[in-house]
Amino acid sequence: MLYTTQMDAAKKGIFTKQMEDVIRDEQISKEELMEKIATGKIVIPANKNHKNLRGIAVGEGTKTKVNVNLGVSEDKCDPNAELEKAQTAVKYKADAIMDLSTFGDTAKHRRRLVEEIPVMIGTVPMYDAVAKYGKNIKDMTEEDLFRVVEEHAKDGIDFLTIHAGFNRVAAERVDNNPRLTHIVSRGGSILYEWMKLNDKENPFYEHYDRLLDICEKYDVTLSLGDGLRPGSIKDSTDAPQIQELIILGELTKRAWKRNVQVMIEGPGHVPLNEIVTNMQIQKKLCHGAPFYILGPIVTDVAPGYDHITSAIGGTLAAANGADFLCYVTPAEHLRLPDLADMKEGLMASRIAAHAADIAKGVKGAIEWDHKMSEARGNLDWKTMFDLAIDPEKAREYRASSMPIDGEVCTMCGDLCPIKRTKKDA
Repeated sequence: MLYTTQMDAAKKGIFTKQMEDVIRDEQISKEELMEKIATGKIVIPANKNHKNLRGIAVGEGTKTKVNVNLGVSEDKCDPNAELEKAQTAVKYKADAIMDLSTFGDTAKHRRRLVEEIPVMIGTVPMYDAVAKYGKNIKDMTEEDLFRVVEEHAKDGIDFLTIHAGFNRVAAERVDNNPRLTHIVSRGGSILYEWMKLNDKENPFYEHYDRLLDICEKYDVTLSLGDGLRPGSIKDSTDAPQIQELIILGELTKRAWKRNVQVMIEGPGHVPLNEIVTNMQIQKKLCHGAPFYILGPIVTDVAPGYDHITSAIGGTLAAANGADFLCYVTPAEHLRLPDLADMKEGLMASRIAAHAADIAKGVKGAIEWDHKMSEARGNLDWKTMFDLAIDPEKAREYRASSMPIDGEVCTMCGDLCPIKRTKKDA
C-alpha cells in the first residue's frame, strides 16, 4: 500500500521505517505513535529524498527535542566550518540541524548537509531566495519564492520554516501596535517589506495550497514560522503575536486535510510569568500541533549568557507543553556562533529539555537521573562519567583537580559525606 506522507501512512495503518526508528528511541507503543501522527499531535520530519535519515519524533508524549541553528553569512562565509558544527552537533546528540545560510553557494552546502547528516534538517527558504536571486526585496516574484521552496524540498530538507501566517491582517496589527523591537524574524521582516512595497498579500498565505502541494509531494514537514515573535519581553504576548498564532491554527487544519505534517513555531522573548500562558494559548489555538520554540529568552539584559536565559525559559516552556527547543548560544545578539558557542548552547538546551521531560513525566526520563544518583552513592566515577550529559567536560573537570584520595573529589576530600556514611554503615 502506498502513502504520501508519514501522516498519510499512519492514517492507513502503515508502519514506516522512520516510525520503527522512533519506537527504538522512545518509550511509546506502536499504536499510540501511529494514532498521534494521524491526528497531528506528533510529527516525524522525514523528506523522501533524505536517504540516510534516522526518524525522530517531535510531539506529545515523546522526549523534548533540541535543534541547532547554523549557516554562513556574508561576513562569515565558511561552509566547511558550518559543516563541522553540524557534525559536532550530531556527536553531542542534537536532534535537528537548521541551515540558515544567507550567502554563497547555499545549494551546495545544503546538499552536503543532507548527504552527511543523519538527523532531521530544516531551512528557511525565504533567506535563500534573497541569497540566490540577489534582487531587491520588492523585485522578487511569487514564482521566485515558490521555486526556492521546491528546490529545498527536492534537495531533501525535512522541515521548512514558512511564515505563511504573516498575512496583511497580521501586518496591520504590527502597524497599529507599536513595539520596542518591531519585527525580529528575518523571514518575517522580508515578507513584511515585500508586502508593503508591492501592496500584495503574502504569497505563502494567498497560495497556501500550492505550498501544501510541495510539502505533500516530498513529505516535508511544514514548520509554520512566527514572523511576529516578540524580540523583547516588553513585546511578549501582544496583539501581533496572537493574531499570527490564530492564523497559524487555521492553516494547521488545512494542512492536516492534505496529510501534511505541521509544527508551530513560537516565541522569542517572554518573561517567566507569561510562559505557561503562551504554551496554553498555542496548544489551544493550534489544536495540539507540536510546538517549536526559540528559547524563550526570559530577560533582555544578558548578552553573552543568553544560552542560560533561554535554558531557564525553555525548561518552563517544555514542562508546560513545548515539544522542540531551538538552542540559543552565548553569541546570541552578538555574532555568528563558533564551534565552542554551539556546544555551550546545545548542552544548555539539552539540559533544559531533559529537566522538562522529568517534570512532565515522559516515560524513562527520570530513570537516567536515578542511575546517576546510584553511581554517586557508590562513588563510581566511571559510571558517573558514562552517564553524564557531557562526559568530556565532566572528565576534564575531574582530571584538572585530583584529590589525594582518588575515591572522593577536592571539594570535600576526607570530609566527603558519602564516603564517611558508607564507612559507618
